Amino acid sequence: MKISLIATVKDDAPFVRAFVDSIHGQTRPADEVVIVDGGSSDGTLDFLRAADGVRVVEERGANIARGRNVAIRAASNDVIAVSDADCVLAPDWLEQLLPVLEAGADVAAGAYVPLATSFLETCMAAVSVRDPDEIRTGWMPSHRSVAFRRSAFERAGGYPEWLDIGEDMYLNHQLRRSGARIEFAPGAKAYWRPRPTLAATWQQYLRYAEGDAVAGMYPERHLLRFGAYAAAAGILGRTRRPMVLTVLAVGALAHSYRPVRRAWGRLPASAAARGAALVTVPALVAIVDAAKMVGYLRGLSARMVSGRPGVPRA
Repeated sequence: MKISLIATVKDDAPFVRAFVDSIHGQTRPADEVVIVDGGSSDGTLDFLRAADGVRVVEERGANIARGRNVAIRAASNDVIAVSDADCVLAPDWLEQLLPVLEAGADVAAGAYVPLATSFLETCMAAVSVRDPDEIRTGWMPSHRSVAFRRSAFERAGGYPEWLDIGEDMYLNHQLRRSGARIEFAPGAKAYWRPRPTLAATWQQYLRYAEGDAVAGMYPERHLLRFGAYAAAAGILGRTRRPMVLTVLAVGALAHSYRPVRRAWGRLPASAAARGAALVTVPALVAIVDAAKMVGYLRGLSARMVSGRPGVPRA
């Protein structure tokens, strides 16, 4: 089974060397590497042109979806592995993905693990990056860590070039709708860098939610978030009784339970770190929820203008 590894880049000079090094360090090397540059001006393109074993395609102005489609069209093999240039691939990443496809799956969904370098980054990653034991049937993989058969990709219609963010989730929906078999490969790990600041994290999740709204994805999930926060605000507007405040606090902690548990598992096992996470993580959950609500409203506005019908249901 021959495999082409593809990625897109744009101004990724701080990270692209580590990414390419991890490609070259695979225990099962890719048969081909195709990277599409969307118009870098920071030295990324010069580095890639000089890199051994990398085919570079220039597609100035391409968003991620178009860049990936261009890379896949340029690739020569029927199995495609996809990651991002700000990731570092575990040495056995491809070796772990391929058996899932060889066993008959159409899509091998690898894991992605945060490369956190600070307390704040660890807590921010805990808000959104699941532990492997949380993965359940129906899980939708990030395309930081995935491989699929070209035939399944083509039946699903490829990445949506009209969507600037959330293109991988949209394709996941289309893959499921077309009957593709998606299987989890927990040993295939791509290490991913969380955003380093609160401002960058806010912008990240705002844009994710904006993409959801533009593409019509997860409306029930977003409606539930709006409803929960509206109900809490309404209760607080009517009373400040200690019992009510306690119930709301318990509800907020329950909402944050899984992120807190993840943070505790990833931080040093000390009372100080865990105590700090118990305060920090729920606050970050609220910040991320607020970003998603703002982003979703922005996306709904953009969708009304564009007239996009949204993702068909499986």
